[in-house]
Amino acid sequence: MKELIVKRISEAIAPEALSTVMNQQGIDYQPIAEVNWANFPYAPQVAFRIAYNNEGLLINYKVKEQSIRAKYGEDNGSVWTDSCVELFLIPADDQVYYNIECNCVGTVLVGAGAKREGRERASRAITQLIRRWSSLGREPFEERQGPFEWEISLVIPNEVFFKHQITSFAGKKITANAYKCGDELSTPHFLSWNRIDIPKPNFHRPDFFGSLVFSE
Repeated sequence: MKELIVKRISEAIAPEALSTVMNQQGIDYQPIAEVNWANFPYAPQVAFRIAYNNEGLLINYKVKEQSIRAKYGEDNGSVWTDSCVELFLIPADDQVYYNIECNCVGTVLVGAGAKREGRERASRAITQLIRRWSSLGREPFEERQGPFEWEISLVIPNEVFFKHQITSFAGKKITANAYKCGDELSTPHFLSWNRIDIPKPNFHRPDFFGSLVFSE
């Protein structure tokens, strides 16, 4: 499995400035390019990069794809059916992992649990803590044919990990995977950062997570 060193950024950052700051800090994009299932061969160009600060996690995604959709404008809707990027991670020494899913206009879904079934959704008060910027704006829309390029940045405070008491990621080594999907787009697709070696699409597989190592 892949391992990624996550750099610390000292200052607080607004989501709209995150891409510029990451460029200045030399934080590289990591491809989300594993096409795990032959029945879904379409592979948009997708990459992510991640850092952290005292507030929490900082994530920036960049996507090139043939069509886009952002049907869902309210948090905790079915954003995985839209043009969607996702980060799943286990932040503590237990089996509980979080799924942080975000469509191309910054609508998020946050869930937590030890398995796919019976997951607990974050409250609206929690999801509203996530600060977001999208190059496509924030208004929902039905599918549009392209091609398109878009970018999204998320500032995810430590408090979003609502089943744990996380004060800092400094020095931690955790497991995670990043994804791109679009279940209801005209060309459905399911890409991952770390390969998932199972017969059918399923992102809820922490046994295929890679590692994130947070610098001090």
